[in-house]
Amino acid sequence: MSNKPAAEHSTDIAVIGAGPAGLFSVFECGMLKMSCHVIDALDAIGGQLSALYPEKPIYDIPGYPSVLAANLVTSLEAQAAPFDPVYHLNQQVTALEEQKSGRWRLQTSKGVVIDAGAVIIAAGVGAFGPNRPPLEGIEAYEGQGPGVGVHYLVKRREDFLGKKVVIAGGGDSAVDWALSLADIASSLAIVHRRPKFRAAPDSAAKLQQLATGGVIDMVVPFQLARIDGDGGKLSGVTVADLDGNERHLEADALLPFFGLSQNLGPITDWGLNLDHHQISIDPVTAATGKAGIFAVGDIAAYPNKLKLILSGFAEAAGAAHAARAHLHPGEALHFEYSTTQGVPGEK
Repeated sequence: MSNKPAAEHSTDIAVIGAGPAGLFSVFECGMLKMSCHVIDALDAIGGQLSALYPEKPIYDIPGYPSVLAANLVTSLEAQAAPFDPVYHLNQQVTALEEQKSGRWRLQTSKGVVIDAGAVIIAAGVGAFGPNRPPLEGIEAYEGQGPGVGVHYLVKRREDFLGKKVVIAGGGDSAVDWALSLADIASSLAIVHRRPKFRAAPDSAAKLQQLATGGVIDMVVPFQLARIDGDGGKLSGVTVADLDGNERHLEADALLPFFGLSQNLGPITDWGLNLDHHQISIDPVTAATGKAGIFAVGDIAAYPNKLKLILSGFAEAAGAAHAARAHLHPGEALHFEYSTTQGVPGEK
């Protein structure tokens, strides 16, 4: 996987979004001998699978009775790798303009310019980022390294082995990660403003069992009040209840799970058929109504759509074939199954 510096590039297909539908679009385009550049606002591929639940199992992927989200991303990356996609991460597409030639010019927030014959939008729910708790100076503690400082997502469970961890929040992410890290952290506290958690009942019950057994410190009803540390090195957090009573919790790492802010951003200005923050498409070709622009995955909408990863995979295949027809009008395609065609590098 390569990341080129800000420059001007030319490619057959620009894929906006590196989630599962975007990654599978690269594979499908590659099988049709089309090159791809992929742009994503996150600093890693995988979209929500990587950002929200990398170590949670998924049960409805064909051929996998169960697969961890992170492992599915790894497999999709490996599947796309023979076609040498170029990834432009940690940046948004800020402009999309049609050229006189019928091709599309994309510009990113880092100044990268991409000339593309067609565009596949696989942006999911759009660019998203964490809802940060309103704590003064919290930015200084972000990005301090694996297992220390403030983190809004968990990439590797093992990073928190032997660490003092404080989790803040009351939803599924907070409870799931509390359950997952309880047996490897040296200490673990979960802070929530009310005794009731907005998580799956079974998970909430398991959390209570761990708290009753002294494995987890259930800090309720409290809220985060201050970050404690020096020079960007976290030593703990101070929490307060509604009466102003405070507690200090020692911590190597703070994991605030207060949800994500989601924003389609510049996509709303591209003149596409938007309906409730989704793009209306032809379910067969994934066409958006603008020649050469297609949409797949969660951002794509049509009647009776099932919002499943496997639906995004099917849409990616349809979009790739339609994009090839757009790039090579009138040229017949001799379609072959992958079992007979193979992929580059296979013997």
